[in-house]
Amino acid sequence: MQMDSVTTKQPINLQENATIQDKNDLIQSILNTNTGGSDFDILLKQIMTTSEVPVTDSVVPLNSGVSWSEGLLWQQLGAVQVDNTINVETKNHAAESLPTTYNDLIQQASRKYGISESLIKAVIDTESSFNPQVVSSAGAKGLMQLMDGTAQGLGVSDSFDPAQNIDAGTRYLSYQLKRFDGQENMALAAYNAGPGRVQRLGISTDAELMNHLSSLPEETRKYITKVQNARSKYEI
Repeated sequence: MQMDSVTTKQPINLQENATIQDKNDLIQSILNTNTGGSDFDILLKQIMTTSEVPVTDSVVPLNSGVSWSEGLLWQQLGAVQVDNTINVETKNHAAESLPTTYNDLIQQASRKYGISESLIKAVIDTESSFNPQVVSSAGAKGLMQLMDGTAQGLGVSDSFDPAQNIDAGTRYLSYQLKRFDGQENMALAAYNAGPGRVQRLGISTDAELMNHLSSLPEETRKYITKVQNARSKYEI
């Protein structure tokens, strides 16, 4: 993309004495050009790194497909899959896969950690729809949607490797089942919302959990139901 001298000087001028609205107007004008390329990226980076106050989409009416996330401007590219409460962006090179594609890996994890294959498949179905390349809006990756910190703690070097991801995700689920004495719904709630959130409820059984669902995030409540519904498809 070719940029004239006036345009390329704008970020420099804004660095010295510009209001947030000035920067917002410039960003919006760039977005409206519908162009891209390395110069475009550099220009946006210059603007963003000089903004002392975070710019939000409540200030700038961004174009369709463009959003602010963690202080950065994101252009959503590629197919976006909406899975209940989980939004995942599919990498362009990701191939579609079926539950049967990972039967061997799931069987191995089932035997290794003592968790039924139907439950593992239900969690994978709910988390990623059996796509090993998905990344959630929060940064969770792969089939069972491992956060980077969790993956590292479980010894995963590549969250997009199905073998590593399924093994680690199943192991993490087994930890939650042991933590909550085999109470499956409590373990699922912990997998989704974190064990601390569940422990703070002061309950010990799935029956008690169902009576305290309102204390859990809506996403977690839907998550438990969706996993259990998905499990029925994989019961032998």
